[in-house]
Order: sequence, then structure tokens, then C-alpha cells
Amino acid sequence: MSRQQIAAVIVLAAGAGTRMNSATPKVLHSIGGRTLLHHAIVAANELEPQRLTVVVRHERDAVASHAAAIEPTVLIADQDDIPGTGRAVHCGLSTLDAAAMAAAVAKGASPEDARAAQLHGVVVVTSADVPLVTGELLAALAQEHEESRNAVTLLTARVREPGAYGRIIRGTDGAVLRIVEAKDASDAELAVNEINAGIYAFDATALRDALASVGRDNAQREMYLTDVIEIVREAGGRVGAFVAPDADATEGVNDRVQLAAAGKRLNRQILERWMRAGVTIVDPETTWIDADVTLEPDTTVLPGTQLLGATTVAAGASVGPDSTLKDVEVGPGATVVRTHGELAVIGPDAVVGPFSYLRPGTVLGVHGKIGAFVETKNAKIGDHSKVPHLSYVGDATIGEHSNIGAATIFVNYDGVEKSSTNVGSHVRIGSDNTLIAPVTIGDGAYTGAGAIIRKDVAPGALARNLSPQQNIDGWVLSRRDGTPSAEAARAALERDSATTPEKGDA
Repeated sequence: MSRQQIAAVIVLAAGAGTRMNSATPKVLHSIGGRTLLHHAIVAANELEPQRLTVVVRHERDAVASHAAAIEPTVLIADQDDIPGTGRAVHCGLSTLDAAAMAAAVAKGASPEDARAAQLHGVVVVTSADVPLVTGELLAALAQEHEESRNAVTLLTARVREPGAYGRIIRGTDGAVLRIVEAKDASDAELAVNEINAGIYAFDATALRDALASVGRDNAQREMYLTDVIEIVREAGGRVGAFVAPDADATEGVNDRVQLAAAGKRLNRQILERWMRAGVTIVDPETTWIDADVTLEPDTTVLPGTQLLGATTVAAGASVGPDSTLKDVEVGPGATVVRTHGELAVIGPDAVVGPFSYLRPGTVLGVHGKIGAFVETKNAKIGDHSKVPHLSYVGDATIGEHSNIGAATIFVNYDGVEKSSTNVGSHVRIGSDNTLIAPVTIGDGAYTGAGAIIRKDVAPGALARNLSPQQNIDGWVLSRRDGTPSAEAARAALERDSATTPEKGDA
């Protein structure tokens, strides 16, 4: 079926999700680097619907703004005080109808003609708390709906423990007769293991007509969307069902236990997809990869690694073990070991780690190195340049083929303002240097060990701090007498005295 035939998708996101026990709305909790609502919108958009609406109520502004950030063209439908999924869909459909009529008026239609322009075609209804439902599954449901010429097509699943899910009641010919909510079901109906997944494809006209007849005569005093099934059948409409090939994909998230379980299943799916695409993942049990991460073939991900956000890893690169990268670009052939990084770029064939911390704005060039116990922030490190160990590089630019000695600190903050340091190409910074910004070190310059650089260094110059070393003999014996240090010093002096010849001895 052509995806252009989907008139609209309605995403239900109005529930409070009280079982999450959270100040955050349920649909804004995340797995795989996306919120539950984000997963639902991505799946909906894969159908390429003419319109998309999200129904909101609980924490309305937060949910609505998040939906708009994901999909700017989304329509927001507000559910009123009447509870139930039936009411939520009614509000969503009303919003879609209003948008269709407004579009008709904008094209010059009269008010009478605009009323006739309300939504027609296939409407898919899904939920924001079923994050494993994919666009592919929704498309299969819609295709079954069209090919069977149904007025309503339900997505169902066969499960071992139906629990609180609504049961699918079929006739002797296998046709769907109705859906019975678990709270309203008889013992015989509770024994049915085919459940309603809460996702539907409707003919818009049949849905609109049926919703007008949905009442609240049930244990919860809610407008059940499931009541539409019997209403449509009684009106002569055809009701069908599409059984999900993978029942796990239809499981909803209602508490944090289910959130964790869904996250683990999603992660396994992501890992399997990448492994089949040519990525080596040594230990899937300890590896987590977000849905928006991109990996090229022949990359290697070692145990204990998390690749988060929009991280990309190019061919031949290796990440891990024990590394966490978020929104990091790793170039081809690079090696990243025991590193935490965010919003950084690691160039081709570069080496990072172990125990490195790459903060936002770090850019490491080709064949560059950021070594052990190095922290970088807003630092541009040129091709073939190295910061091997025990250093902090902040608000700095380093040219090509330069080496930053051990324990060097780029002092970028004076307590009020942050300033930058510029280090040229082919520079050699001595160990234990302090570079106090703003300062520039020219190409080819050297600095001596222990130097404190406060002034610019000209290209090719050597910068050093000269102060004579002073030794005060006997200071420990006089000032720290009785300490282990004093005893050790006294013993050493006595040994030296015993082995040093007197003047005039042969």
C-alpha cells in the first residue's frame, strides 16, 4: 500500500502514568536515547501520513513542546476532562478535522464546502507508551486494513500472560466480535490469550460516526475506544485483526520495571542490527548503543562501552573497553580506550585514552593523541599533535606536530573571564608547564620543564624560568628532629661520613 494513503496518525500521550512514580511524564522517559514519545513519533512518520497529531493532557506544555521539537508540523490535540482512550481519539480526530477544514478554507472553499472537507481515509491510532512498535509494524497493520477492506483493523498479540490487557473475542468464523477490558471480562473471557495491543487502523468516517455513540457505562466510567468495535460491527462495518509477528513489540511501558525491560529489548535489537551490518560487538551484554548512533562496517566495540546520542564511528575504528561517548564523531581507524567524551571530534587514526575526558568542543586531528589522565575542553588539537598524559587543555588551539609535556596545565580562567591559549605547530612544551592565558606560543618554539608562561613566546624561541636552587644543609635535623625523616637523614649522613676519607689520608 502506498504510504501517501495514510490520512493521519493519532498518537495518544495524555495519560498521567502514575505507576512510574515520577515528576516526569511517563511518555518523556527514555530508552535508547529517545523518549517514549519520540519513538512513537518516529514510527508514525515512517508511514508518511498527511497529518500527525499528538493527544496531550497530563503535563500538557512539557509533552506538547517536546512533540513539536521532534516534529515541527505536529498538531497538538488537548484531551478534556472526560477520561478514556475513546475520548482521547475523539479529541485527536476533531483536531484533524479542524485542520482539514482550515486548509480547505485557505484554498478558497466556502464554509459549507469546508465542513465536507473533514478528514477522510485511513487513520492509524497508536500510543506513546509502546516504544518497540516500529513503522514497519504500523505499515503492515495499515496494509492488512486496506487489503481486507476493513472499517477497523486491530493490532493484536498472543501472549502467555494476558494480565490487564483487553481480550480479543472472536466468533466461530474467526471474525473479531468485540474487545473486553480485563476489568469487565468474565472468567471465560479472561482465559483468552489474544490481547488488544491498543493500536488500530480506522476508516476515518466509520471512526467518527462510532465515536459519537460511545458511552461511559463501564467499571471505570471512561469512554473506551474498544467500544468502537461493536458499534462499527452493528453498523455493518467489517472488523479485522492483524496479529503482531513479535508479541514483545506490542508491550506497553507502565512502570520503571517495564521501562528497563523495554530498554534492554530495544538495545538487543540495535546491537543485532549493527552486528549483521558488519560491526564487531565483543560483548553485547555490556554494550549499550542508542537508536540514533551510526556505525560503519568493520568498527569494533569492546566490552563496557556506551555509544549515546548522535555518536558516529567510522570504519576501522575501535571504541572501548569501558568507554562512554555521547554525540562524539570518531574518525576512521581511530582508537578510543577507557574514555568519557561528549560533543567531541576524534580524527582519523587518532588515539585517545586510557582515562581521558573529552569535554564539548574538543577536536583532535589526524594521527593526534590525547593520552592517559588528560582532560580537554573547547580545544582544537592539530594533526599529529600529542597531549600524552596528566594534562588539562582548555580553551586552546594547538597546531600540527606539537607535543605537550606531562602535567601541563592550560590556565584559562582568572575567576572572572575565560581566555584562550594558542600553541603553534612543531612546538615542544616541557613537562610540568603552566600556560596562563591569554598567551601565544609561536611555531617551532620550546619551553623548559617547570616553566610558567605568562608572555607570548616568539617562533623558534626557548622560554624558561631561571631561579637558582638553594639547599639548606641540616634543616631537617634542626627543624624536624625526632621524625622518621630526621632519623633517616642522620643515618645517611653517618654512613657518608664513615665512607668519606679525611683530608690528607693516603
